[in-house]
Amino acid sequence: MISSRWRSKLNLVFTYIFIIFMMMVALFPVVWIFASSLNPGDSLFTSSLFIPEKATWRHYIRLFRETDFPVWYWNSIKVGAFTSSLTVLLVSFTAYSFSRLNFLGRKQGLMGLLVLQMFPGIMNMVALYVLLNLVGLLDTHLGLVLIYAGGAIPYNSWLMKGYLDTIPRSLEEAAIIDGASRWKIFWRIIMPLSRSIISVIAIFNFVAPFGDYLFARLVLTSPKNWTMAVGLYDFISGQFGRHFTQFAAGALLAALPITIIYLSLQSLLIGGLTKGATKG
Repeated sequence: MISSRWRSKLNLVFTYIFIIFMMMVALFPVVWIFASSLNPGDSLFTSSLFIPEKATWRHYIRLFRETDFPVWYWNSIKVGAFTSSLTVLLVSFTAYSFSRLNFLGRKQGLMGLLVLQMFPGIMNMVALYVLLNLVGLLDTHLGLVLIYAGGAIPYNSWLMKGYLDTIPRSLEEAAIIDGASRWKIFWRIIMPLSRSIISVIAIFNFVAPFGDYLFARLVLTSPKNWTMAVGLYDFISGQFGRHFTQFAAGALLAALPITIIYLSLQSLLIGGLTKGATKG
């Protein structure tokens, strides 16, 4: 029989082995893409897992000299920043209303937001295209920001409402006794205490435009207005112009700001998600 001491040591060893294995699985695509971006050729499938013998940074240089990659990069950052700001503002008002105020149709409104999450956004692409065309926002970043922000309201409102429900109501009651208005309570008490969940919503909605292709390709028709996902896809979509290694270089550079944001704000992310999950 194995003693409890050895059993705990074996469990610890197998745990580390599993963690190392999962890290290798997660890092394998990143290492492969990086090695492929240094390949002197254009084919992604002839690249090896390790750094090629004739490694070159030529594809990174060509991104900035021969393509509109810097413009697409800036467009993605701009769309992500405005989407994040507008989403946080709209979701904060919506979540606070459902969490703190009692009004007619409150329960039905919550169920409506829940039902809206069941339908994928791709179902209303044609309607959104026609609507943006009617109001003159087609091929504009403003139109894309409105689509992203509007589509993010249902899920993020539920997420933030669960977090706001954990904030004691006694804080607001004390503020009301002292003469504070609802508007002042919202900005001076609720918003500072909701910094963790606000960070979660802001980061998620800033990152989303970097990886979205369908809506960006639908709304943005001019190459100068493209976001990074649309521009990078153009490298591999042409019949006679498939630059897979250049696409790999661009994908790595696109992931750089996202990685930095996640690593630098991971404590706020974990705190916002875990605390909001304790109460629905």
